[in-house]
Amino acid sequence: MILLNLNFSWLSDSTYQEWLKEGILNTILLSVECIFFSLVIGVVGVWLQGLRWKWVHQLLQGYIQIFRNTPPLVQLFFLFFVLAAVLPKVYDPTTGGERPILSSFGSAIIALSLFAGAFNIEIFRSGIEAVPKTMVEASESLGFSRSQCFLLVIMPLAFRICLPALNNNLVNLVKTTTLASAIATPELLYYAGQIYADNFATLEVMLFIWLVYIILVGILIGIMNWIELKLRIPGYGN
Repeated sequence: MILLNLNFSWLSDSTYQEWLKEGILNTILLSVECIFFSLVIGVVGVWLQGLRWKWVHQLLQGYIQIFRNTPPLVQLFFLFFVLAAVLPKVYDPTTGGERPILSSFGSAIIALSLFAGAFNIEIFRSGIEAVPKTMVEASESLGFSRSQCFLLVIMPLAFRICLPALNNNLVNLVKTTTLASAIATPELLYYAGQIYADNFATLEVMLFIWLVYIILVGILIGIMNWIELKLRIPGYGN
């Protein structure tokens, strides 16, 4: 009976259409940028773990433990409300006043990338540990430098091995982008809150948002599964 009484008339409103369009595009942009930067953090972090400098290991472990063991929403609030307040302000031509140099969108990208990057470092580390030492010894015997060995031998194999775990983390990252609405980042959930506040169509708006995220996550899973299938090596990983 509830489904028969659903009202989606708000979808015909041009203002709401613009909000939803901008929200979806910003959600996609936020997800793509966070995925990219979290992967960069993961690769750079796991490479730094291979250095012999103890202080580097301690800094990395501190970063990993902090971002893995604290809620991402708290990290987001800290970065936006605390760090943005400390940084210098810039002139805002729209208001004629000053605004923080770090916007809500930028804060969301940094916070969520750091959050997912901490997990990616551990994921890549587990993949590297699964690479047979004979492969490393063989590359060293061919005269490869440490960087060449890492980039040409170890990381390609480790990437293939850890793809299933990496897939799960990136999917969780896309879902975690909804937290950005808490600091007024103009993504999908932020605009959805404004729409159902105007129309009291909470169920209908949430069903629409649910469907959009099902599609976005489904696309990401399809891409990751395709990459996993193309890069699969018999005897490694799955």
